[in-house]
Amino acid sequence: MQSTRTFTDKLFLILKGLGMGAANKVPGVSGGVVAFVAGFYEEFIYSLQKVNSKALKLFINGRFKSFYQYINGRFLGLLFFGMVVSYFSVSKILDYLIKHYELFVWSVFFGMIIGSIYYIYKDFKDWNYRTYLSLFIGIAIGLSISFLNPAKENDNLWFVFFCGIISVSGMTLPGFSGSFILILLGNYVLLLVDSVNALYDTASDVFSGNFNFIENSERLRKLKVLVVFTLGSVTGLVTFSHLLSYILKHYKSITLSAIIGFIVGSLGVVWPWKKTIYQVNNNGNFILDSTGEKIIANYKRFMPELNSETFYAVAFIILGITIVLALELYGKKTRKTK
Repeated sequence: MQSTRTFTDKLFLILKGLGMGAANKVPGVSGGVVAFVAGFYEEFIYSLQKVNSKALKLFINGRFKSFYQYINGRFLGLLFFGMVVSYFSVSKILDYLIKHYELFVWSVFFGMIIGSIYYIYKDFKDWNYRTYLSLFIGIAIGLSISFLNPAKENDNLWFVFFCGIISVSGMTLPGFSGSFILILLGNYVLLLVDSVNALYDTASDVFSGNFNFIENSERLRKLKVLVVFTLGSVTGLVTFSHLLSYILKHYKSITLSAIIGFIVGSLGVVWPWKKTIYQVNNNGNFILDSTGEKIIANYKRFMPELNSETFYAVAFIILGITIVLALELYGKKTRKTK
């Protein structure tokens, strides 16, 4: 599989990684949906599933080439490279767009979710009482998550490890947003803002020859939190991939109908017309993160008025649907050429 990839395939894999990375960071959007619609979801899960005891033995014994081939290393490497680049580039652009054009960005994502539902639903033929039940359970879980109230921040390392496991659900399970779940768990800012900024600041200090951060207990705490969160994420990624690989193999129809339900339920999270509710202290002042930004507590959704801004938002929803349909066409073309 690896040797047949052309330069264009490799470039598109990096772009898919960029898309997954950007989607995973936005609360309410699932990177797994990008993988599903772009036609590489099953290969992604299959490749992650190969990170097992056999792969570990190959690595420990120094058989790096065999290890690389066994885990489909070129595919995973290019994809994760795209995700890492996205985190420091595309996701930063998204942060800017959400800050200045929030309604239109959410409208595009809402359209993409609708397009994803259409994409999966139209090819799914195995409807029966079990798959319908699975669909409705998926919708109920997705909607209930949308309207939960978030918990308070908790930097207990066991809880941080658990957050890591849960946060990768958005990468492996379409319809579940890892970022939004972190908001509900109360640790979105700690794990995806403050800790990452601590790593960035530490890297800058090291490159400039400044090691004073060793005496900064707060910086060290955040770095320790980031390490534990990363370990939890890796554990979750491998665990989820093995579980999903098994249920896709043995209960594919029920799994796919549940995924459709999750994605339908996630529409409640990405509903464009909402007011962002920020965390405040006892004096009613906004609580700020390490970058000086207000911390999101939740969203208050409402029905839009019929005005020009609403019509623009609808146009962006149609744009989101179009993006997904374009991805679907590319995915079909890719599958046919392999």
